[in-house]
Amino acid sequence: MCVFCDIVRGDRPAHIVWSDDSTLAFLDVRPLFSGHMLLIPKAHIATLADLPDDLLPAYFATARLLSRAMEQVLGAEGSFVALNNKVSQSVAHLHVHVVPRRRKDGLRGFFWPRTKYASDEAMSEVATLLRVGIAEMNSKERR
Repeated sequence: MCVFCDIVRGDRPAHIVWSDDSTLAFLDVRPLFSGHMLLIPKAHIATLADLPDDLLPAYFATARLLSRAMEQVLGAEGSFVALNNKVSQSVAHLHVHVVPRRRKDGLRGFFWPRTKYASDEAMSEVATLLRVGIAEMNSKERR
């Protein structure tokens, strides 16, 4: 059973803030800050990689709408918009966190330690590897 699917069906209570044909947004029960929302597709889709292309524009347009609303409605100075795929994904249903931010709110950058590349050459090698892999993936998807 998926907790988020239960919310979509109305079998589990949630504080809904947005609903349309394909998406639903509700307040996180363990928020970083008041107003922290989760945006989900109504269909059970586990990860971003599984999100159908036809849902992608509307899904992220809704994330943008929620982000804007935080500033206008809650008076936030900005927002933090993020998602986890598989690792650290507490519910195996795609969800974007949209969190209101204020300067000096205590949230520092990302939630994990940052590192550095060993050298500019090492960084260039990773960039090249990714570029080649992405090009190969795109050519396979077009076939």
